[in-house]
Amino acid sequence: MILDGKCPKGPIQTSWDRHRFDLKLVNPANKRKYKVLVVGTGLAGGAAAASLGELGYNVEAFCYQDSARRAHSIAAQGGINAAKNYPNDGDSIYRLFYDTIKGGDFRAREADVWRLAQVSNNIIDQCVAQGVPFARDYAGYLDNRSFGGAQVSRTFYARGQTGQQLLLGAYSALSRQVKAGTVKLFARTEMLDLVVVDGEAKGITVRDLITGEIRTHVGDAVVLATGGYVNVFYLSTNAMGCSVTANWRAHKKGAFFANPCYTQIHPTCIPQSGDHQSKLTLMSESLRNDGRCWAPKKKGDNRHPNDIPEEERDYYLERKYPSFGNLAPRDIASRAAKEQCDDGRGVGPGGRGVNLDFSAAIKRVGEHTIRERYGNLFEMYEKITDENAYKQPMRMYPAPHYSMGGLWVDYNCESNVPGLFVLGEANFSVHGANRLGASALMQGLADGYFVIPYTIANYLAKTKPGAVSADHAECKKSVEDVKAYNNRLLNINGKKTVSEFHRELGKIMWENVGMARSEESLKDAIKRIPVLREEFWNNVKVTGKGEELNQQLENAGRVADFLEFGELMAKDALHRNESCGGHFRVEHQMPDGEAKRDDENYCYVGAWEFKGVDKEPELHKEPLTFENVHLAVRSYK
Repeated sequence: MILDGKCPKGPIQTSWDRHRFDLKLVNPANKRKYKVLVVGTGLAGGAAAASLGELGYNVEAFCYQDSARRAHSIAAQGGINAAKNYPNDGDSIYRLFYDTIKGGDFRAREADVWRLAQVSNNIIDQCVAQGVPFARDYAGYLDNRSFGGAQVSRTFYARGQTGQQLLLGAYSALSRQVKAGTVKLFARTEMLDLVVVDGEAKGITVRDLITGEIRTHVGDAVVLATGGYVNVFYLSTNAMGCSVTANWRAHKKGAFFANPCYTQIHPTCIPQSGDHQSKLTLMSESLRNDGRCWAPKKKGDNRHPNDIPEEERDYYLERKYPSFGNLAPRDIASRAAKEQCDDGRGVGPGGRGVNLDFSAAIKRVGEHTIRERYGNLFEMYEKITDENAYKQPMRMYPAPHYSMGGLWVDYNCESNVPGLFVLGEANFSVHGANRLGASALMQGLADGYFVIPYTIANYLAKTKPGAVSADHAECKKSVEDVKAYNNRLLNINGKKTVSEFHRELGKIMWENVGMARSEESLKDAIKRIPVLREEFWNNVKVTGKGEELNQQLENAGRVADFLEFGELMAKDALHRNESCGGHFRVEHQMPDGEAKRDDENYCYVGAWEFKGVDKEPELHKEPLTFENVHLAVRSYK
C-alpha cells in the first residue's frame, strides 16, 4: 500500500494556515458532547489534555506514574528550540525548518517539519505566559544558547532542568482543567489494549496498577502520547517505566508502526559502571556548548586527564567537523566517540569513554558562569561518579536515548486507524532518522498545544458522540483478552526473572541493532530474538497475583512487548539497505566514514502492518518528496 500523508498542497509557507481553515470545526455547545481519551501526561499528552479541556471537550487522561507531573518529559535537560532570532544571528522559521530536515538526514516530511518550525515561536509565548522560568540575560530578556546541528543560538532553557519546568507549566494548565471538571485524571493506570469498533478507535482497556482491576474506558477518539521505546536496549537514558506497550498494543490492533529502526544514541551520557545498573544517566547536550570532547592521541594512555598535555590530546570533533566542532549532531558525535574507543584511545574503566573538558570555558568566562549555566548537571555528575567536573573532565559515552520511529500518522497526527491520534515521541513524523537536540520538547508541546486541538475536531465533527458504551461486545472482549494475557504470564511459573530476560534482549539489541548495524548482525538478532521470546513464555517467573499491586506483572507485560517489537525493529533495519542518521549500516558509508544514503531506493517512510506473532509483517511505504530543501549529502564539515 502507498500511504498518503495528507499534506497540504501549494506553498509550504502558508500550508498550515490554509489547512487549518479547511478543517471542520465543532461548535462550543457540541464540544461538551464528545469525550477524548488521552494516554500519557508528558508534554504532548499533558498539553493536549489541558488544551482540549480548555476548549470544552470531556477529557479523560491516563498515566502509569503516581502523578501526571512525573512523566518522563521531566527528565529533559538542555532546552527547547524556537525560531525567535532574539540573538539576531541569522535564525528564521525557514532555517529551523532546514536544520531539522537536514538533521534528520532527509527522512522526514517537509510539511510536518515546516509546521513545527512555524509554531515553535507560539510555544515560547505560551510557556512564558504560564510562568516557566526560562533563563534570562543581564537585561532581563530571554536568553538563548546553541545546540548540536545548528550554527545559530535558538535554544531556550532553564539551566539543566528545562523539561521539568515545561512539564510543570503543562501540569498547571492540566490541573486547572481538572478543577474545572473538563478533565478527569487517572494516575497509576496503564493502557493494555486499544478498543476498535467498526474499524475506529473508540476506547482503551487499562489496568489499575494499585488494585489490579481491568476495565475499559470508552470515548469518541483516543490520543496516544506515550513516549519512546529505547528501553528495548535495556540500558538507556529513559525512565525504567518507559515502554513500547501502548504503541505496540495499538499496532496489534491495526495501527502501522513507522521507521522502528530509527533510534537515537546520545553522545554525552555517563558511562556504564557495572552489570548491576538498570539505567544510564544523561548529561545534557548543552554541555557541548562549553565542553570540548577529546581523547588521548596515544592508545592505552591511562594517565589522569589533567596530566595529559594539550599537544597529546585529540579534539576529534573539532578536527573532523571544523564548521560545527563540538556541536555536531548527535548521531555523528556518537559515532565519533565510539571510533575513539574502538581505536583503543577510550578513557575510564574498560576504555569506554571520552573526555568532556570545561577547563578552557572556565578559564574564559569563570567557574561562576559555568555554575550558573549547568550547575545542577555538575552536581548530578559528582553524585554519581564522585568526581568534580570543574576540576577535571567529565567522562562520557553514547547511550540509547530517543525514538524517532513510532506509530505512523498523517499530517493531522491521525494514524491509519480512524480516531486514533498519536503525539510527541510516540509518532514518527518530524525527526527523520536523527533528532536535533532541544527539538523533542518542541514537538511535544507543538503537537499538544497547537496541532491536536485543530485536527481532532476535523474527525469529531464527522462522528456521532457517545456511539460506543462500555458494555459493547468489543469492550468486553478486550477486557477478557487482557485478563487472559496477564493470567498466562502469572501461570508460567518458570525460573528466570523478568529482568534477566530484559537484560538478555538488551544485549542482543545493543550489540546487533545499536550504534552500528550490518546485514550479519541484524540477521543474527532476528534469529536469536524469537528463541529468547519462546524461552520467556516458558520459563519466566512472575510472582504475586493480578488483583493487587504487582510491579513484576507490569514489567513482564512490557518486556513481552519488547520481545516482539525488537524483532520488528531488526527487520526494519535489515530491509533499509542504506545508512541515514542514527541508522548506520556499516556496509553503507562514505570513504570518510559518514553515512551513505540511498535516495533512489529508500527515500520513503517504512510503515509496518502487524500480521501476527511469528508471522512476517507487511511493509507499506509513504514516498517522501523534497520541494523546499534539495536532497544533498549531509555534511557538517
